[in-house]
Amino acid sequence: MDRPTLRVGFVPGVEPDRFLRRWKSGRRAAWLELTPVPLSRQAEVLAAGEVDMCFVRLPLDAPDLHLVALWEERAAIMIGTENVLSLLDEVTEQDLTQETEIPAAHADDAAERIAVVATGVGFTRVPLSLARLHHRKDAVSRPLRDAEPTRIALAWPRAEDDALRQEFVGVVRGRTARSSR
Repeated sequence: MDRPTLRVGFVPGVEPDRFLRRWKSGRRAAWLELTPVPLSRQAEVLAAGEVDMCFVRLPLDAPDLHLVALWEERAAIMIGTENVLSLLDEVTEQDLTQETEIPAAHADDAAERIAVVATGVGFTRVPLSLARLHHRKDAVSRPLRDAEPTRIALAWPRAEDDALRQEFVGVVRGRTARSSR
């Protein structure tokens, strides 16, 4: 018997391993296939049917998608290890007034920006999960105390809602075979 496959995408910084373990532990009737998705393509891969569901970083302007908000990611900055701000446990916007910001040129350039600040030039803003993902010996992350967090959500096309997707939503939300909706 062929088992169906649920293809789930995830943007950089999201670690879907725990959901895969939960899915497998429930002895589900479908396979779960995890696919990394560039941030710039998070809506596109769903629209094109390349994945069935995707962990996305909000905001996402997509009225044709179901969005289940899951968790917040703390804002952070990345700076070179020689920067005086690296001595602080957390930074504030006030701490950054005399520093040079390396802004995002596009949605998928976090690693490149972090490589620039690692040379000792300025700072860049990223969610803390991306700071951890792109960890380097010559750069450090510091939480940005007074910045708004970003949110991670699970998204899938409204037209493609079905029992399999709803089962995965339950797994992500921590429901077990013994819990009810």
